[in-house]
Amino acid sequence: MVRSSLGTPFSRTGNHRIDLSYCRPPDHEKNELKPWLKKQWCIPEASGEFVACMEDILDVYQRPADPKRPLICLDETNRQLTEETRASLPVEPGKPKRVDYEYKRNGVMNLFMMFAPLEARRHVRLSERRTRVDFAVCIKELVDIHYPEADQIVLVMDNLNTHSVGSLYEAFTPAEARRLASKLEIHYTPKHGSWLNMAEIEIGVMSRQALSDYVATKEELQTRIAAWQADRNTTASTVNWQFTTADARIRLRKLYPVI
Repeated sequence: MVRSSLGTPFSRTGNHRIDLSYCRPPDHEKNELKPWLKKQWCIPEASGEFVACMEDILDVYQRPADPKRPLICLDETNRQLTEETRASLPVEPGKPKRVDYEYKRNGVMNLFMMFAPLEARRHVRLSERRTRVDFAVCIKELVDIHYPEADQIVLVMDNLNTHSVGSLYEAFTPAEARRLASKLEIHYTPKHGSWLNMAEIEIGVMSRQALSDYVATKEELQTRIAAWQADRNTTASTVNWQFTTADARIRLRKLYPVI
């Protein structure tokens, strides 16, 4: 099959041309299957366990602000340090910045996002690894540096294997681990439900606004994140969370067990 200069499909049979455009419905391009395309999603399974954790998180988000019991959403991600091997071409009128696909890898950094949506504040901590000890040190910073006056921190986080009270005992003495643990009221998002963690939304904003370009060194990464964090905190930018348990029982009713 070929196309004429007007874009109409036809088939050649000897010296004759047979117009095939009438053989297809008007919206054939919309209806054609494209098996090479796919989208990746966190697909939850309908279960009492999932909806129990989901409703717990949604109810926590409806609590009023309490300075003595601040709400903190914690999540982590990593960033590969990459260095240009060929100079990029700068932005020009009508042309975006052009970057060569070849780059040099300079290692990976781990980033902890500690996000307080009701206060419109966030703190980002960098570490060179993602271990239980790194998580424990992050929690100690959260408790002793950012919220030393809090009676207890309401902590929302996902089910990563390092995100547990047990990690505190691998980093500190039993007495210190117990002290830190007593400062936490932990609420876990359900498996395949990390979208319920507002820190994940904030990580997405950070990635788009501060880390969309090559970042070659740890120092450059720290500088970019510090500038982004200061700007977001100064402007009191936050997540306007509107989804409630009542909404979930209507819009996500397929996830609830059938009784």
